[in-house]
Amino acid sequence: MSRPHAVLIPYPAQGHVTPLLNLAKVLHSRGFYVTFVNSEYNHRRLLRSRGEDSLAGLDDFRFETIPDGLPPMENEDVTQDVPALCTSFATHGAALFRELLARIDGDGRPPVSCVVTDGVMSFALEVAGERGVPALVFWTTSACGFMGYLHFFELVERGFVPLKDESYLTNGYLDTALDWVAGMPGIRLRDFPSFVRTTERDDVMLNFDGGEAQNAHRAQGVILNTFDAVEQDVVDALRGIFPRVYTVGPLPAFAVTAARARPELGAIGGNLWKEDASCLRWLDAQKQPGSVVYVNFGSITVMSPAHLAEFAWGLARCGRPFLWVIRPDLVAGDKAVLPEDFLAETKGRGIFLSWCPQEEVLGHPATGLFLTHSGWNSTLESICAGVPMVCWPFFAEQTTNCRYACAEWGIGLEIDSDVKREEVARLVLEATDGERGKDMRAKATMWKEKAAAAAEDGGTSTLGIDRLVAFLLGGTDGPQS
Repeated sequence: MSRPHAVLIPYPAQGHVTPLLNLAKVLHSRGFYVTFVNSEYNHRRLLRSRGEDSLAGLDDFRFETIPDGLPPMENEDVTQDVPALCTSFATHGAALFRELLARIDGDGRPPVSCVVTDGVMSFALEVAGERGVPALVFWTTSACGFMGYLHFFELVERGFVPLKDESYLTNGYLDTALDWVAGMPGIRLRDFPSFVRTTERDDVMLNFDGGEAQNAHRAQGVILNTFDAVEQDVVDALRGIFPRVYTVGPLPAFAVTAARARPELGAIGGNLWKEDASCLRWLDAQKQPGSVVYVNFGSITVMSPAHLAEFAWGLARCGRPFLWVIRPDLVAGDKAVLPEDFLAETKGRGIFLSWCPQEEVLGHPATGLFLTHSGWNSTLESICAGVPMVCWPFFAEQTTNCRYACAEWGIGLEIDSDVKREEVARLVLEATDGERGKDMRAKATMWKEKAAAAAEDGGTSTLGIDRLVAFLLGGTDGPQS
């Protein structure tokens, strides 16, 4: 009963569940008893996608649920409304989490010794404080994305946000350079998380994410799924703001190592859609290494039927084989229907899936380019695989990640938000066949090597995990890296 017991609670969306589950596996491999808390809605989705026994867990790795406070949905296989979910948890989350911890107390588990909460589920900090146990926030964003959220309220105070009217979205105002953001030289207003693009001071997401970022000051540490080399200036700046910043990425590499030591961990997964692994056989059949364009806009992006058609015809024009993940809810308010003549023209050259094992797809020798929404998990997985990107950011800090991929790391090209088929084809061909593409591939290889080095013995992220575990076990962790 003296075994340390970590409770981890992600925001209930795919891009948050995945990294927190990986961190849970890492802590388990370091001797922690783990309780992982999903929303009831996501719990049901996981059972449908992975099977009725998928959340049975292990004797010392258990799953629990809390309600999300939202009304039932007709279709339970879609990402929920983000602002409604944020508002509901901000209102009800503390009481729900308090009830959960009371419920698991005395049921045979070791006493809860620490809480790791998603950065946008900061209500758990209050509850952990009531119990006198250490609590840390895990921001599942990039370091640069987190730094952007930290400056939301300063942007308001300095008068940059909200925008005076909607013309400021297109009149060049978003290109305003902000030279006062620590660790982010050359950053423009358009590179901040997209919630700054509002004309309303009381915009839900501007205030929610700005407030949650400030709440990180109430935690005893900040955990980031990144590695020092790729975001060094921003990480250094964050270490000047917070007493403890733990860089522990790329987490998939550590989760794989944990599963090797205890194979049962490998069977625990967090994909909310059923993965279709048949695409790996299709990739095996591709004769030319690096020839395939992998297209996946993540778990939340929605687009218009017109934009779907533009992407389709852009892929047709570029002439490359492609693997395209099209979620059932990818098109806003409608089914994703591809043009019949596009399907006829590309027959035999592309395959379509509703979800796939992304890390394996990116790591396959046939995959040469990633057409992505620039979510942080996808960006980091692409870096780890050494695959360049063509970026179409949709919302949140995807705009920030896109800026870094294109301007700082040299491994990305950006598509305009009002996507056109000619631009899709041009950028795909530039990234695969052009001189710019050669440079992108060389830089992608360099970043892949740096990511691997961070996760090796003695690497910056291995040391970050060592420090994190030391703090969770004894309250001291030595100096910042």
